[in-house]
Amino acid sequence: MTDVPGIVVTGVSGRMGQMLVKTIQSSDKAKLVGAVERSGHDWVGQDLGIAMGGAEIGVIVTDEPLDAFAKAQAVIDFTAPEATVEFAALAAQARAVHVIGTTGMDDTHLAKLAAAGRHATIVRAGNMSLGVNLLTQLTKKVAAALDEDFDIEIVEYHHNKKVDAPSGTALMLGEAAAEGRNVSLSDVQDRGRDGITGARKSGDIGFVAIRGGDIVGEHDVMFAAEGERIILRHIATDRAVFARGALKAALWGQGKAPGEYDMLDVLGL
Repeated sequence: MTDVPGIVVTGVSGRMGQMLVKTIQSSDKAKLVGAVERSGHDWVGQDLGIAMGGAEIGVIVTDEPLDAFAKAQAVIDFTAPEATVEFAALAAQARAVHVIGTTGMDDTHLAKLAAAGRHATIVRAGNMSLGVNLLTQLTKKVAAALDEDFDIEIVEYHHNKKVDAPSGTALMLGEAAAEGRNVSLSDVQDRGRDGITGARKSGDIGFVAIRGGDIVGEHDVMFAAEGERIILRHIATDRAVFARGALKAALWGQGKAPGEYDMLDVLGL
């Protein structure tokens, strides 16, 4: 294990954070060298293994990200936009690959990530799973093949603790559909319908967000025309698919030139 990349997990107490820890620990291709939580969190100062309800593992949870990043070759980050932007600058300073699964970013956040990407390797994706990235490619191809007689609706389902909508994956699918039709998603997206909205505008790409229970993540892309519908679907039943994809991205990024990459680059798609 001495020659494999060391990885830091941010937001380590969260659902994805804990899944990432388990995935890294079970891998013989990487080692966990750090765990970061926000200042004031109960886990800060504790051994991570004990904080997660198990035995000591020798990794102490810290609220000093730069100290942790300095010991690592990669940082895996599923947190919040403001935190991710801060981590991007620190990961660049530490010359660590920054794998980002954070969603809900706006143009200001993305501009700051682009600045960090001039000095470090960043892999960012709305979804890290192989299946979703294949779905993205299929969505682009189907959208390119069908004209505006087919309305495009993207329906996403997630657990009741998710704080952003539409999901990053839904937006990624919307971008793929828009690209297939040679339009800008910002010009054709329809994210909310309430009351008497009038008829659906031809060419729009609609989004529906469903929240309930413990749904890990489901996404439908529907192409609907008179007399027929085509539905492309991906269902995730275990967060491990995202953690495995993020680890794959962290390993792929080793030795890559500074810049911004996504999972299509990682998967060679």
